[in-house]
Amino acid sequence: MARVVVVGGGWSGCAAAIAAVKMGCEAVILEKTDAIIGTGLVGGIMRNNGRYTAAEEMIAMGGGDLFQACDRVATHTNLDFPDHRHASLYNVTFIEPEVRDVLDSYGIQVMYRARVTGVKMEGRRIRAVTVKGAAPIMGDVFVDATGSAGPPGSCTKFGEGCMMCVLRCPTFGGRVGLAGLCGVEELQPANASGKVGAFSGSCKIAKESMAPWVVKELEEKGKIVLPLPEHMQDKAKLGFKACQQYAGGAYAENVVILDTGHAKLMAPYMALDKLHSVPGLEKARYLDPYAGGLGNSVRFTAMVRHNKALLVDGVENLFCGGEKAGPLVGHTEAITSGTVAGHNAARQVLGMELLVVSESTAVGDSISHVTNMFDVPGGLGMKYTYSGSVYFERMLELGLYTTDHDVVRERVRAAGMENIFAPQGAAVRQVAAG
Repeated sequence: MARVVVVGGGWSGCAAAIAAVKMGCEAVILEKTDAIIGTGLVGGIMRNNGRYTAAEEMIAMGGGDLFQACDRVATHTNLDFPDHRHASLYNVTFIEPEVRDVLDSYGIQVMYRARVTGVKMEGRRIRAVTVKGAAPIMGDVFVDATGSAGPPGSCTKFGEGCMMCVLRCPTFGGRVGLAGLCGVEELQPANASGKVGAFSGSCKIAKESMAPWVVKELEEKGKIVLPLPEHMQDKAKLGFKACQQYAGGAYAENVVILDTGHAKLMAPYMALDKLHSVPGLEKARYLDPYAGGLGNSVRFTAMVRHNKALLVDGVENLFCGGEKAGPLVGHTEAITSGTVAGHNAARQVLGMELLVVSESTAVGDSISHVTNMFDVPGGLGMKYTYSGSVYFERMLELGLYTTDHDVVRERVRAAGMENIFAPQGAAVRQVAAG
């Protein structure tokens, strides 16, 4: 059986492995830490604004496994908060085992504490990757889902130093990009202000450190918005965020907290003494990052060029997804690009034509648009997401945003994309057999 090796077990890597198995391939995920889904361990927000459209498109295309997993552990649904509508919040405590169950159902092997340190090449093709303390891992085709954050030196160079975030580089080793090991340039574009990278957009607070009345409202309503006095507002900080969809004025004027099982503070960081001056947060403590009073992890420092099928330039059998594939920001966005990367990895090894998802869909247009931005001056310095900022504006202009399931299904059907990511051929029999 053809083998797809996925390096990186975040949202994108998990999606890639699932997509490859659905095409009848064997898939193995190499994850450098002891848990999968990466920043999904502290994320929690799905289906807000255009992410609803993208999720429903993926379900109609047969690639909805991970969205449905998030739905199963949702703490709140159809939630509105500043600048965002009809969001779902999944429980960050329960989502990782839920995704492990999905991977298990497809027979996907996950190798934990498997930090890739090198590659074995034949010409422009990868034959194997080397893993510290293990034999080389052979494969027919590979997916780079190693993300764009880390190692700790990146946070030191572009931020305030290592914040000890959920990626835990000091413990498990910093990110090593598979494409970079192959000699492919990992791009570090600057934004309009000249800053490289961007801070992760939120912090996690221990609920038990907040006042009972804050916790009560948070859990009942799914959100709480606490006004800040004018002298405590810092609008300049909004520009530091990777997640520009959460950078409207309301996020400087208020403390916005969402209930994702833990309390998700929608700010890249906030000085602890300042946070303690907000009524109800006098004893608040950060859970992730631990030094959230000063800064956060830095992302978007390692992107690689690729075509619209997500095949990496310069390596014949390497695909990429997630933040490695460009500044398409968010969990939904990582799942969509990871699915396309894994699907096309399988197509290549099976001798099939690679798939470029139709640009009449939000999924296809977003991947094509961000791919085009690699060649536009300043294009990679912006951030693109289905839920806000410049790409959501594009969705609105193109008429792609909708919450009507029938409209989504008809759009996908008309594009010839219906069930394109559903189990195919031998994979149908394999999955049916359990």
